[in-house]
Amino acid sequence: MTTIGFIGSGHIGSALARLAVEHGHAAVVSNSRGPHTLVDLVAELGDNARAGTPEEAATDGDVVVVTVPFKAYRDVPAAPLAGKVVIDTNNYYWERDGHVAALDDGSTTSSEMLAEHLAGARVVKAFNHITAADLGTRSTPAGTPGRRALAIAGDDAEAKAVVAELIDRWGFDVVDAGPLAEGRRYQRDLPAYGPDLDADALRAALAEA
Repeated sequence: MTTIGFIGSGHIGSALARLAVEHGHAAVVSNSRGPHTLVDLVAELGDNARAGTPEEAATDGDVVVVTVPFKAYRDVPAAPLAGKVVIDTNNYYWERDGHVAALDDGSTTSSEMLAEHLAGARVVKAFNHITAADLGTRSTPAGTPGRRALAIAGDDAEAKAVVAELIDRWGFDVVDAGPLAEGRRYQRDLPAYGPDLDADALRAALAEA
């Protein structure tokens, strides 16, 4: 049984943990406030879920989802994530995170900054352009007409294949946007950010960015 670690258990993290457990994975959920604050979520998720610290989620997860506010990305434990597939759901919202010059001028992206912090981790950007509500309601079997598609970006082909398989299993088509830097194509305020799009429409939206 694949274990998915969750560093961050807010709306997106909780929705992804539900999908993980529903599809036969074990889940280790964590947040910055401590395992005792996740008792209700773990009870809801059932026997295949447990609460831990971010370090435990990073250590015990075969695949680890980082889903914290961007301003907290340096708090993500780096050492236990070396060599692991890390899914980055983060978005940069300057109103919340404060201005970061390199992001404001477009010279890098939030996912690239996370990857630099997590030296050795295999970072794939995914799940940042869908709401938690849609994660819970738009999951459909492969081949469903109009199936919602989600974009991924990363520099490691094997890591992207792992993430693509998870996304497909959890109910969504996958569109590969290319290297991690191309994650900029589905950041906030761009055509691919938010709308419910099938694979063809998502490719068009990415190309428009």
